[in-house]
Amino acid sequence: MIDLNHRKAEINLRLIKSDKSPIVKQEVKISQKSHQFLFGVGGFEAVELASARTYDEPINEDKKAHLKEKLSKLFGFHNYATLPFYIGRYEPVEGKPDEERLKKGALWFKGKQIKLKGHPLCWHTVCAPWLMNYSNSEILKKVIERIERDVSAFKGLIDIWDVINEVVIMPVFDKYDNAVTRICKEYGQVRIVKEVFEAAKRANPNAVLILNDYDVSKDYEILIDKCLQAGLPIDVIGIQSHQHQGYWGAEKVHDVLERFSRFGLPLHFTENTLISGDLMPEHIVDLNDWQVEQWNTNPQGEERQAKEIIEMYEILFSHPKVEAITTWSGGDNAWLHAPAGFLRTDNSEKPSYIALKNKIEKEWRTEISAFTDDDGCVKLEGFKGGYEVSYNAKNITFNLDGKNNKIELCFN
Repeated sequence: MIDLNHRKAEINLRLIKSDKSPIVKQEVKISQKSHQFLFGVGGFEAVELASARTYDEPINEDKKAHLKEKLSKLFGFHNYATLPFYIGRYEPVEGKPDEERLKKGALWFKGKQIKLKGHPLCWHTVCAPWLMNYSNSEILKKVIERIERDVSAFKGLIDIWDVINEVVIMPVFDKYDNAVTRICKEYGQVRIVKEVFEAAKRANPNAVLILNDYDVSKDYEILIDKCLQAGLPIDVIGIQSHQHQGYWGAEKVHDVLERFSRFGLPLHFTENTLISGDLMPEHIVDLNDWQVEQWNTNPQGEERQAKEIIEMYEILFSHPKVEAITTWSGGDNAWLHAPAGFLRTDNSEKPSYIALKNKIEKEWRTEISAFTDDDGCVKLEGFKGGYEVSYNAKNITFNLDGKNNKIELCFN
């Protein structure tokens, strides 16, 4: 049995009438409506749906209907989404960012009360070719200006950011020349992290800023240590967990948690992938080198995926330092064409979808009926998040976060 006491809180609710008298010995229903914990999934397609176009062209009505169904299913029980800010796509032409289209997607999520993260503000991959026209000092200046501009523009819509991505490999990345690797080679990893984090913090002092990497080796620990010793404003350690070649297994998940929780910062599992088809061959070093036109899901793989997802989510949800888990691809045939989604390409639900939905909506959710006492009080112990109290055909909302041990609710 996993220990989830840290995910819960207790509170005494006192129900009163408009004249301040208690509502005595009456039945009330208390229902959890949202989670404090961030259960995430990639949300790129909401930008297409809300703007009715891809990066390059409009989408037709059939595509809109497909996306609407897909997103409705995924965000029926997820409360957190990631939106794309890869500069090579967001600003393919200097000075012409894709702000309007991205804002439509962000507003679509805001209307559904889904919390948002932007990914990433600085990365050596999907980098803008036009940056290569500048000197290294000018590139750094352009990167900083870009971060300040976009974090400011989306303040209030997006207040969580993967500020810089995959810094461990950044200075030695040799697949192709790019502007960010150039400046990382010249100025060093810690200097680059410092510049981009301070720029994001200037633009939005209240933003949650994440250092994100797929490298969970000692090298990432050393980088984090150096950055923290330099006093950099890192709020969260981001850990990618793409498992195209097979599930890490409980032992490795626990090991990663132990090694990275020692820094005392919250942990976000930012990009989680588990496959429901044949696994990628073990000899592949860079996942991007596995290029296939078709990668199918299969019944055996789907059962395996469901078991692995539940085990991994249970381990992560039970760890007090973990605040968020994002499954990278909600549906199949996304990144690398992998069968990595909760949904098949026709939007039908896999066993993993049903299993995780039941965990979040039933097992990890609180709903009770209770009677108030002689002073109008009822005690609640439940999972942290947003709640609704129903009495006499009226509803009042409150937040259970462990910060208050008593709340008075007035039913007029």
